[in-house]
Amino acid sequence: MASFFIEGGTRLAGEVDISGAKNSALPIIAASLLTDKKVVLQNIPDVVDVRTMIQLVRHLGASIEFKGRKLSIQASCLNSVEAPYDIVCRMRASYYVLGALVAREKKAVVAMPGGCAIGPRPIDLHIKGLSSLGTKVDISGGYINADARGLVGRKVDLQGPKGTSVGATINVMLAATGASGRTEISPAAVEPEVVDVANFLRALGVEVSGQGSHTITVKACDRFEERIRYRIIPDRIETGTFAVAAAITRGKISMHECMSEHMTSVFEKLDQVGIGVSQTGQSVTISGSRQKRATDIFVAPYPGFPTDMQAQFMALLSIVPGTSTIKESIFENRFMQAVELMRMGADITIEGDTAVIKGVKKLSGTHLMASDLRASSALILAGLAARGRTVVRRIYHLDRGYENFETKLRKLGARIRRVRE
Repeated sequence: MASFFIEGGTRLAGEVDISGAKNSALPIIAASLLTDKKVVLQNIPDVVDVRTMIQLVRHLGASIEFKGRKLSIQASCLNSVEAPYDIVCRMRASYYVLGALVAREKKAVVAMPGGCAIGPRPIDLHIKGLSSLGTKVDISGGYINADARGLVGRKVDLQGPKGTSVGATINVMLAATGASGRTEISPAAVEPEVVDVANFLRALGVEVSGQGSHTITVKACDRFEERIRYRIIPDRIETGTFAVAAAITRGKISMHECMSEHMTSVFEKLDQVGIGVSQTGQSVTISGSRQKRATDIFVAPYPGFPTDMQAQFMALLSIVPGTSTIKESIFENRFMQAVELMRMGADITIEGDTAVIKGVKKLSGTHLMASDLRASSALILAGLAARGRTVVRRIYHLDRGYENFETKLRKLGARIRRVRE
């Protein structure tokens, strides 16, 4: 098992290229199963979750070549409709093959994804959406068994107790490409990754409209384009993470190949804290400051403040003078990094779904244990700003979603190394 050893106290400075969005790449790789034509995807990040999805679509029968950031997929014929538990259990996003298999093969057997460290993430809206299209769903033996021989486009209601669902919206979009007639999804998720999947479907030749709004329509597609090339959008969470890296170390980082229009809520909060944000085209420069101010954050679906950024901001706010709060409205168990930050000297109190953070002058390096992907990055950021050495264990969580993270940090001046123990 590997750990990061970090010597804190260095101001980060320089330039970094942002990788492709993991949360777009995963469903788009699954969506490539819709066609028997060759699909070439560009700007694919080389992270563990992408490797897991590649393994899964290979298992289903696709031929794949992954070189650099280019992924070529040809699913001329599929030899299986089963997504086995030994692959699905490693990554919840494996469930995206459900919609693709239902559309193409009219049947699917997909292992239930199981639990998650950050709280319950049920798939009831996925099943509700597919059932609305006429799919017969049976859950037994830990598997979702879907029979979609009667797939028909209809109006699909994806309203859940906490709003709509990104995953369910995408799965229904994929399934709708194989349903006769027209499907209307409402309320649909509006996240940039949903828009990216919709734009990929359009590149395939599917009639999709309304992406980016709460009503998406999809018409069945019986003929796909012959040549499909598509470029994945930049990763907005990686962009935000490096922005916080500049802020927490009082450094200056220019990020290239990013889409600032996806970062409005994050950049607004950095501005409120007193961090300089300047944008030029697809580049953004973040300038740290000694004079920081407390702020309050309410986590909400896009275009609100993203849940995937609250851990990183908690690390930053722990050394910002005054009292800040973070209210997490999406996942009920996503403050797991707080206990580890407190071990570094942070003053954090958890009150239900709200974290109250009283800024301290300095964090102290110590041994930490990562619990999930975004908590991992938060602890590393805290270690970069802390006095002395920080050791972050269980960094396999981080490798799921950040490409060459420590290499990029080292180029910015960070004293960080990976140690296998």
